[in-house]
Amino acid sequence: MSQATMTRREWLLTDRPQSRLQARLGRAYVTWRRFTANWLAVVGMLIIMGLILIALFAPLLAPYSPYIGDLAGKRLLPPGAGHWLGTDDQGRDILSRLIYGSRLTLQVVVLVAVIAAPIGLLVGTVAGYAGGWLDAVLMRITDIFLAFPKLVLALAFVAALGPGIGNAIIAIAITSWPPYARIARAETLTVRNSDYISAVRLMGASPWRIVLRHIMPLCISSLIVRVTLDMAGIILTAAGLGFLGLGAQPPLPEWGAMIASGRRFILDQWWVAAMPGFAILIVSLGFNLLGDGLRDALDPRGSSQ
Repeated sequence: MSQATMTRREWLLTDRPQSRLQARLGRAYVTWRRFTANWLAVVGMLIIMGLILIALFAPLLAPYSPYIGDLAGKRLLPPGAGHWLGTDDQGRDILSRLIYGSRLTLQVVVLVAVIAAPIGLLVGTVAGYAGGWLDAVLMRITDIFLAFPKLVLALAFVAALGPGIGNAIIAIAITSWPPYARIARAETLTVRNSDYISAVRLMGASPWRIVLRHIMPLCISSLIVRVTLDMAGIILTAAGLGFLGLGAQPPLPEWGAMIASGRRFILDQWWVAAMPGFAILIVSLGFNLLGDGLRDALDPRGSSQ
């Protein structure tokens, strides 16, 4: 069959690609088909896409200011026509604060992923490829971090750095890289003695070039899955720090801090704490569903569908 008479689908799924671009597009198409076959993964993706859109268009979507309230006439109003999710103890619209709080949530998860994932990838690949004493030292450092619960360790770092959203992001990133290092090391150990790496080594490539150009790209798919699955934990850790007053400081509409301010009214004005808690639940569920779908789609042992 000539390329001119091929359908687009047949062109993508051919087992004899004519170029690197065609091969890459074909792999991407197969991966996308695996992903969309899991409807829960699609639901998770839609939740995360909705979160991103809400964060981008927060000024247009929020009906009220997230910082200014009406203490005289709108304090602790229940959900209704004027305020769909009610108001808090400062007379501020909870829906507006949740919408603007989505920006802080995305800021935390993106910055933590950008900081922690490369650190873990570098540590794991270097340890796995080098072996010997360097591997032992790097993995013992990793084990020390893994020995402490993430929230407890983040609390210690935030206590040392001081409260604030920036310091909370740094603290969470410092505690999040060890699992990525473990995954990268395991992937490196499986490929470092392969024929592919041996051929690159015989061509004269330096150890750093082998690690950076040939081993790290092989670890990316597993790392993406783990990072996505960890997003829910990052959100919960950030919310825990905010709940304890060590994360985002008032009047920032951080969801954990909103729960902390509403816990005093949990029995009579339940919506003040329940609404941000429900937002954390939905977003965490979305990241977990998305991560499960990516894990199945990027699994090289899965069969194409």
